[in-house]
Amino acid sequence: MTLSRMTLAAALLGATTLGAQAQDLRIALQSDADVLDPDQSRTFVGRIVYASLCDKLVDITPDLQIIPQLATDWDWSDDNTSITFTLREGVTFHDGTPFNADAVARNIERSQTLEESRRKSELTSVAGTEVLGDYEIRIDLSTPDATLLAQLADRSGMMMSPDAFDAAGADFGLAPVCSGPFAFEERIAQDRITLTKYDGYWNADAINFDSVTFLPIPDTTVRLANLRSGDIDILERLAATDLEQARNDDNIAIESAVSLGYQGLTFNLENGDRGDNPWGNDPRLRRALSLAIGRDIINQVVFNDAFAAGNQPFPPNSPWYDTERPVPERDVEGARALLAEAGHVDGITLEVQVPNTTVPLQLMQVVQSMASEAGINIEITSKEFATLLDDQSAGDFTASQIGWSGRVDPDGNIHQFMITGGGLNDAGYSNPEVDQLLNDARTTTDQAERKAMYDQALDILSVDQPIVYLYHQNWIWALDASIEGFTPYPDGMIRLEGVTKPEE
Repeated sequence: MTLSRMTLAAALLGATTLGAQAQDLRIALQSDADVLDPDQSRTFVGRIVYASLCDKLVDITPDLQIIPQLATDWDWSDDNTSITFTLREGVTFHDGTPFNADAVARNIERSQTLEESRRKSELTSVAGTEVLGDYEIRIDLSTPDATLLAQLADRSGMMMSPDAFDAAGADFGLAPVCSGPFAFEERIAQDRITLTKYDGYWNADAINFDSVTFLPIPDTTVRLANLRSGDIDILERLAATDLEQARNDDNIAIESAVSLGYQGLTFNLENGDRGDNPWGNDPRLRRALSLAIGRDIINQVVFNDAFAAGNQPFPPNSPWYDTERPVPERDVEGARALLAEAGHVDGITLEVQVPNTTVPLQLMQVVQSMASEAGINIEITSKEFATLLDDQSAGDFTASQIGWSGRVDPDGNIHQFMITGGGLNDAGYSNPEVDQLLNDARTTTDQAERKAMYDQALDILSVDQPIVYLYHQNWIWALDASIEGFTPYPDGMIRLEGVTKPEE
């Protein structure tokens, strides 16, 4: 072999080796994430990105047990008014600063005091923190809070670099710095979010990709076509209508898990001037719409019976579901009677904002058809999801088709949405009795006592109906069949520890 050929061969070998090292995992998301700041964000797809970007104090198992992540151990005080955490040593943030007890204290303070923070209502019980050592911290509570560990298994427990968020302030999400397996590289809105492997990660040996790219692809058909062509590796939330087609493709693997959350219609009751409308002012109209909707019809027509009909913030298979209040049968005449009672015998119009993705639009078209039979004319306004969220937060809506991915603790599915001034209470709903019940449910670890309080709250909410619940989905992932080690979780997150894709 001549020198030039040897040099060329070596170059090609080096390029091949480099290519093998630079393995990128491409994940298609149903929509684009909102701001990448755990204190400010609220989208489900944003949480999927965080699963790779931001470690939490604690995590969950597939069967919803709380397990260590950045905290290795914890101990409640005898009266449940404080909890002491032992922290993992040798952890650094992506900017190289150390993770320690002081960092935890500063993160909690930011979540509670940042003007734009949506985590305040999740941490209302936290009275303060006490740093006991470099890797030991006590969180003191103003009242016992059975939900705290579950909150710390989510965005409230995601640890960000204090130096980075102090410097960036409310703009931290433009270049987030956390301590997860991947570090932020770049973001192009509505196109991609790219993260690169953080070699200093405490569990780096479990991470087998050099980068992960998240691609917002709203159209379900396009997402599946991209998976079949090899342009993406994982598709989150495969449409139920595409399930049979995907199962018949030998190059695609299917994974699923029952969701913790729900989908429904949120009404503007008192969130700004637009809450002053017939739908926001009269619960009889909201109950009429609920009666006009056949949940079983939605499941059959839109989801090929792959999901579950719903009428509560908890799915029917949840221990927190109120079995004394089953999913109602469709009652068109009952809906018409309520409209007449409310003074709308000739019918009424409702504008509903809907994400501009396939499934929500199909869902609302079916709801629109059923509602029309009761005299309710639904006008559908399609919006990009981030815009829809912004308008909903600002009170610029009458009704909004939106859901919630669900939380391990039942509090996470109801408290923020129904409590007066809750961080996710976009309806502007306020009822002192509901406030009392939901706050009291946080103070006991006795499941029967908590269940009784949630049932009482649902007695009231079933009359007021600030949210009309429609269904509970199964998380369905479609993957390149060569991917190994993927574990489905009921929270819908994609955890990449132990996941591999063999080189072809």
